[in-house]
Amino acid sequence: MRITSGDVPRRRRAVTLTTAGLLSLGLLVTGCGGSGGEEGDDGSGGGTITLRVGTFGSFGFDNKTGAKLYAEYEKLNPGIKIEETNVADGQKYWDAMKLRLSQGSGLADIQAIEVGYIAEATGEAMAGKFVDLGKTEGVDTSKFLDWKVKQATAPSGATIALGTDIGPMGICYRKDLFQKAGLPTDREEVGKLWAGDWAKFLEQGEKYKAKAPAGTAFHDSASGLFNAVVSSQPDQYSGEDGKLRWESSLGVMKAWDTAVKAAQDGLTAKLRQFDEKGTWNAAFKNSKFATVACPSWMTGIIKDQAGPANKGKWDIAQAPVPANWGGSFLAVPKAGKHTAEAAKLAAWLTAPEQQAKVFAVNGNIPSTTEGLKSEAVQNAQPEYFPGVPVGKIYSEAAQQIKPAPIGRWDGQVKTFLTDNGILDIETRGTSPEKAWNNVKKLVDDKIDQ
Repeated sequence: MRITSGDVPRRRRAVTLTTAGLLSLGLLVTGCGGSGGEEGDDGSGGGTITLRVGTFGSFGFDNKTGAKLYAEYEKLNPGIKIEETNVADGQKYWDAMKLRLSQGSGLADIQAIEVGYIAEATGEAMAGKFVDLGKTEGVDTSKFLDWKVKQATAPSGATIALGTDIGPMGICYRKDLFQKAGLPTDREEVGKLWAGDWAKFLEQGEKYKAKAPAGTAFHDSASGLFNAVVSSQPDQYSGEDGKLRWESSLGVMKAWDTAVKAAQDGLTAKLRQFDEKGTWNAAFKNSKFATVACPSWMTGIIKDQAGPANKGKWDIAQAPVPANWGGSFLAVPKAGKHTAEAAKLAAWLTAPEQQAKVFAVNGNIPSTTEGLKSEAVQNAQPEYFPGVPVGKIYSEAAQQIKPAPIGRWDGQVKTFLTDNGILDIETRGTSPEKAWNNVKKLVDDKIDQ
């Protein structure tokens, strides 16, 4: 979300969105006014409990394009009805959720949390607003990757959320467009083109640009490229102490320089990922770009947005440097009316068996060790990517992940750098120096450590 400057005191800037403003943007975390379902609120009068799940992006639980987990759970638990409300923009989702947490009402029974905000959620001011899912019946935190559990553990020792997925990364590319541009199409050969260095990735972009099919760009988004590069670096936004150090971060600097070069050299389609207008989504279907930085969850977005006409045209090569971009959690706010039932559902949705089902359909790589090792993941070749060993590609990439420290403000700083920095360079021609200074001003103005 782009947040503009105003006259609100610095200490309060992070929560300046009003309820009226959120309503006007359609950002209420749930589609309903209550904080949870009421018994019999489905109109049946039979004592059914409606559990509402608030998500962003693509989690793969739903009954339409996902793994149909909601329908399965409802069949196993006849007294439960599940409704999901999804918001495309993760930053706006988080802003709305924080406002609702401060008010203690209007929250979904289960709220998804993106990894960029998990440090804030586990902080002293917020952690107590969530149920300790580590104490939920049926939850065994030892089944999750150790670093994933640590990310969701508050100083008190409470596990405030359960991991849904992680984001090991590859590069998804259009084989047909690569062929037309004179580049190799075999995934092993493509991976060798840029192995070990993001600068080599840009070099291939220049080659693509020289012979690019009309109306196409090498990469979708400079801001997306920034996120991919910084996700591959051990030094990101915060230090081990949780304090911001983005201005001196070698990882941020490398990501910035790489993204700026891609933007200024015309290697991108100048798109904003996850934009509300759907321009980025439409560009998949209309073949506007040849590559996209591709954490495992991106394969589900490609399937949903590129459409049947482009089935079989996408492949996945290794990323220049191993990286983890994204990965989320499910949390249960204490303000909900059915916290016990919601906790059981959250535990079931994040169990290894369900994570494997989601991966098979949506590409979200499991955050559980058992899920990663399952045959369903190891042998997965999703129908939309015929002949592509998607499971092996991402499970192998997952073994190379070395998580960087996460701080409370990482998600906010990332948004400033991409939406108020890189995107301005890419779409408005703003100089890198001015864009960097604009980001610095925003961080200084709106974040008070």
